[in-house]
Amino acid sequence: MTRPIEKIQLRAAIFGLITFVAFMIILSRLWFLQVLAYGKYIELANNNRIRVISTSAPRGLIYDRNRNVLVRNRPSISVTITPLSLRGKENEVLPKLAKVLGEEVKVIKENLKKKGTDPLRPVVIKRDVSKEIVAYLKEHQADFPGVDIEIEAVRDYPYTNLAAHILGYIGEISDKELSSEEFSDYSLGEIVGKTGIESEYNYLLRGAKGEKKIEVNAVGHPLRVLEDKEAIPGYNLKLTINVKTQIIAEEALWEAIETARRQGYKNAAAGCAVVLDVNNGEIYALASYPTYDPGTFVRGISTSEWKKLNEKSSNFPLINRVVNASYAPGSTFKPFTAIAGLSEKKVSSTFKFFCTGKWTEMGEKWPKRCWERSGHGQVNIVEGISHSCDVVFYEIGYKFYKDKSEKLQEWAHYFGFGSPTGIDLPSEKEGRVPDKAWKKSFFRRDSKSQIWLPGDNVNLAIGQGDLLVTPLQLAVAYSAIANGNSIPTPHLVKSVSSYNEQVERKLNTPKKSINISSSVLKLVREGLRKVVTEGTARNAFSGFSLAVSGKTGTAEVKGKDDFAWFACYAPSDSPRYVVVVMIEQGGHGGSCPAIAARKILTQMFGISDRVPEIVTDVSR
Repeated sequence: MTRPIEKIQLRAAIFGLITFVAFMIILSRLWFLQVLAYGKYIELANNNRIRVISTSAPRGLIYDRNRNVLVRNRPSISVTITPLSLRGKENEVLPKLAKVLGEEVKVIKENLKKKGTDPLRPVVIKRDVSKEIVAYLKEHQADFPGVDIEIEAVRDYPYTNLAAHILGYIGEISDKELSSEEFSDYSLGEIVGKTGIESEYNYLLRGAKGEKKIEVNAVGHPLRVLEDKEAIPGYNLKLTINVKTQIIAEEALWEAIETARRQGYKNAAAGCAVVLDVNNGEIYALASYPTYDPGTFVRGISTSEWKKLNEKSSNFPLINRVVNASYAPGSTFKPFTAIAGLSEKKVSSTFKFFCTGKWTEMGEKWPKRCWERSGHGQVNIVEGISHSCDVVFYEIGYKFYKDKSEKLQEWAHYFGFGSPTGIDLPSEKEGRVPDKAWKKSFFRRDSKSQIWLPGDNVNLAIGQGDLLVTPLQLAVAYSAIANGNSIPTPHLVKSVSSYNEQVERKLNTPKKSINISSSVLKLVREGLRKVVTEGTARNAFSGFSLAVSGKTGTAEVKGKDDFAWFACYAPSDSPRYVVVVMIEQGGHGGSCPAIAARKILTQMFGISDRVPEIVTDVSR
C-alpha cells in the first residue's frame, strides 16, 4: 500500500516533468521564431507595415514624319477617392461629391467597387475637372474625406480630329482585356490604347510604371512615404504620314462627298482615301469619313456619346474604312484581270474584242451588258482598260471558267487580295476572293447554290459578284503595278525613340517580290495612262500638268447607289505614290473620287492647279 508521502512525491515528479517539457517546447519555439524564422517574419512584418502603390507612366509622344506633334500629353486635374480614407462615410460624402461633379452617385459607387481593390490606391472618379470644382473641394475639404485632387498626364491632340483613324483613342482597361495574357501586368483603372496606333503600339507607348512605398500603421492608415520611384515615360513614335498631305486628303475626301451629294447622290455620306509610297509602303495619308474626335475619350466618354458613335444614322465614324471595311472594287480590279489574262495567254496584245454593248457568250438567256450601252466597237486590251469596256473582261473571265482553272483567283491572291496586308493597325479586314471552295462552304446548307457558275467568274473579272477588297489592299496592289517588282508592306510607324530622344530605332518592313513579264506590265501601264489622257478619267484630269496613270471604278451594291472608286499612281514614268479614293454611294469613279485624287496629288507634288469642282461623268 502506497503511503501518502509517496503519492505526493510522484505527483510532484509528473508535474515537474510536464513543466519541463512545456518549457522546452516554448523555448524551442522561441528559438525557431527568433533564429530560424527571423527573416521570414521580418518580411511578413514589413509587408504588413509597408504598402507598394504603382504609378502610371506618361505615354509616349506621336509625331508625323517631319516631327510635327500629333499626340502629346498635357496636365489634367482629376478628382480621386482613396477607399480607406472614405470607409464608413460613403453615404455622407458620395451624394455631395456627385452633385459637385455632375455625376450620378451609382456611377461613382460602381467605379469605387470595381477599381478600389487596393484601399490605399486613389481611384480616379473624374478627369479634366474645372478650376471652380477644384476650388470648391479644397475650400470644403473637411466635408470630403478621402477625396483628393491629382494632376495626371492625359492625351492632347493639337490637330483635334486629324488622322483620328490612324492614331486611335485611349480608355480605361476593360475586364476582358485584364483577363488576357497581353495585359497580365495591368491593373484596374489603367489607361490603354483601344484602337489605331495607340492600340497597336500600346506596349511601347505605355512606358514603365513607377512605385511608391508607403509605411502604414496597424489599421492601414499611411504614415510616411519611404520610397518614390518615378515612372519612365513611354517610347515616342515617328509616323510615316505627312501632316500637310493628311490635311489635304481629309479635305479633298469631304469635298468629294459633298460634291457627290450636289450631283444627286443624296446617300453619299462616307468614304476614304489613302496615299502610299509605291516603293517602301510608307503611308503619307490615310483618311476615313465620317470621323471623330479622339479627345472625347480622354475625359471618359458618356453612354449617349458612345451610342451616337456606333449608330447607323451616324455612318459609324469609328470605322477605319481604309483598313477595317471591304467592298466590291468594280472596274479598279480590271487591270489585275488583264494581267492574269495576258500572263496565262488568254489574250494577247494583238487580240481584238468586239463590243456591241451586249455580251451573250454564256447564252441568250443570260446576257451581260457593257456600261456603254451602244458599245465600244472593236477594242484591244489597252483600249479595254482605258475605256473600261466590260465585254473585254467578260471574255477573259469566261475563258478562265472554260479552262476549269482558278488562275484568275490565283493572280488575285498573288497581288495580295484576300489576305491582310500586314499594316501596323489592329483589326485589318482580309477581304475575299471567291472561288469554288468558298462558294461550297458559304452555301453549305443549299446544295443548288454551291455550284461555281460561269457568271461567278465573269462577275469576278470586272470586280463585282462576291469579290471584296479593302481600299488599302487596292493601293498595295497598284503599288506593285507601279514599281513592277515587289508588293510592299504598308506601314505607319517610321521609327521609335526613347522618351529623351537619346536612342532612335528605324523600323524596316518586308517586301514580297513579284515576277510579271515586262511586256505584260507595259501593256497594262499603257492602258492605265490612257484612262487619264483619253479614257474614263480624262475630264477629271483635264489640263493637269503631272502625268498620272489610274483607273476609275463604279461598283454596284444591291439596294444602294453605286460606290465610286479611283485608283492611280504618279508620276507615270517614274512612280512614287499611289492614291486610292472611294466614296460610298457616290456615283461614278471618273467624277468625285478622281477630282479628290487630283487635289491630293497637287499638294504632294507642289503643283499650282485649278481643280475643277464638278466634272461630267465619262463612265464607270
